[in-house]
Amino acid sequence: MSQSLVRALHLLDLLAAGTGTLGALAEATGSHKSTVLRLLRDLEGAGFVHRAPDHRYVLGPQLYRLADVALEHVDVLRAAAPRLRDLRDRVGQTVHVAVLDGHGGRYRATYVDKLEPRDAPVRMASRVGSEAVLHCTAVGKVLLAGLSPADRAEAVATLDLVRRTGRTLVDPDRLLAELQDVADRGWAQDHAENETFVNCVAAPVTGPHGEVLAAVSLSVPDVLLPHEAVLDLVPPLLSATADIARDCGFRPTSPPPGGELP
Repeated sequence: MSQSLVRALHLLDLLAAGTGTLGALAEATGSHKSTVLRLLRDLEGAGFVHRAPDHRYVLGPQLYRLADVALEHVDVLRAAAPRLRDLRDRVGQTVHVAVLDGHGGRYRATYVDKLEPRDAPVRMASRVGSEAVLHCTAVGKVLLAGLSPADRAEAVATLDLVRRTGRTLVDPDRLLAELQDVADRGWAQDHAENETFVNCVAAPVTGPHGEVLAAVSLSVPDVLLPHEAVLDLVPPLLSATADIARDCGFRPTSPPPGGELP
């Protein structure tokens, strides 16, 4: 970890404890005032620090937003844990959970949980904390489809639509059309679009206000099941995500998507 990053994180800890003046922060960190001021300005520019009218520094709104997102994800995983274990054991395949973070068209999907069958003959290379490619993974499509149409279009316009396999969608209009289909039917698939030897299906976990909190996927190497058999996993997947959504406070006002296959 770089020295500047360590110092910046230390400043945030000091601000959280109530130390707010430039002089006090410099003394507490053992750094020159000019160094502390440069770090504070960088943090302020990113929204992590705010300079109050009395010239004291306080924690900024971006930190509160991140904290809110983090707590929300913890709550989702806590509610989802038994349902995810049941899903994994029922279908005998690897379960992933991914969440979306970002704003202003710049979004990132991150795997926050992974459950593999105890006796899995093939292990997936994915890991918790790694990024899920938005345009060609099932979880990525579910998370993008959960955005409003305007935000969805803005997000797609910023993506680097790399062709990872011969099936990857790299045309923005075709991708947007597929995302609308995902939003309409309530689940997505990755038909060897991210890796040539893996097929996936994913569905959203919906929050109390109808927002997409997370995406849950089933990932299956084609040496275990062909694509058509992976699609047969959609009903148990939808059942599990509907149960998790109810546990998270979602109360549908209309029947859920039927999960019809293409």
